[in-house]
Amino acid sequence: MTQVYFNGHWVAPEQAQISVFDRGFLFGDGVYEVIPAFAGRLFGLDEHLDRLGRSLDQIDIADPLTRDEWFAIIKRLISECASPDVSVYIQVTRGTAAKRDHAYPNPAVAPTVLVSGSPMAALSEAIRRDGAQAITVPDIRWSRCDIKSINLLPNIMARQQAVAAGASEAILVRDGLALEGAASNLFAVIDDELLTAPIGPHILGGITRQKLLDMIRGQGQIPVLEVPIPFDRLFDATEVFVTSSTRDLLPITRINDHPVGAGRIGPVWTALNQAFQQLKTVQVSP
Repeated sequence: MTQVYFNGHWVAPEQAQISVFDRGFLFGDGVYEVIPAFAGRLFGLDEHLDRLGRSLDQIDIADPLTRDEWFAIIKRLISECASPDVSVYIQVTRGTAAKRDHAYPNPAVAPTVLVSGSPMAALSEAIRRDGAQAITVPDIRWSRCDIKSINLLPNIMARQQAVAAGASEAILVRDGLALEGAASNLFAVIDDELLTAPIGPHILGGITRQKLLDMIRGQGQIPVLEVPIPFDRLFDATEVFVTSSTRDLLPITRINDHPVGAGRIGPVWTALNQAFQQLKTVQVSP
């Protein structure tokens, strides 16, 4: 496995050791980002680093690196990874204080910074052919889901429920609305319109989500609305899919053992996915 960047040094993964008093370890006091590279070229780099900066700002951690420093680290990881398609993981915590205390360290301590790269898993042939299954679960997350926090226990529990049910994703439902997946954004074709939940504190604004919305609006081929999706209308959808940086557009053809539309991959997803794959070849950073 390639080296990781850890607190200013390049080390083997087993050598990247944190203190037991690191606030990420003790409290989940930190944020993260996942940046994809396809065929060795980054997709949405600036948008991902912008979101990282916003998350850090929201929890009062100063960005520990400049944009050029982030870029140099990320490029090195991609160049050293054996796979052409790479998932770059960034994690920044508030750092290690002298003692465990809920309040921020005063004076502030140096943040802990980890950046690693790993091969991106491809979708199975079965999902490419037949689509994926999803389940719905209550959204028990906190009220600032727009911050990409490392506090992911509710997401983990939801995703494990999906795995236990033989599904690929869990759709989170709060106050009668289907919001997003445990690790993805949600889209549904209802009454010939493409719907996705609006940006707000209860969803994480995905970079793939926004790239897709910009592409669709540029094409003008299907009406797309950023509006709440009522949970009961989800089962009236003719197509459903979720988006994420590492799984692109994932078609959902069954929800809670009920078929979505005709129970097979539909024409809207097919057309959008084809256009999105072309977009990925042009909107990349060297």
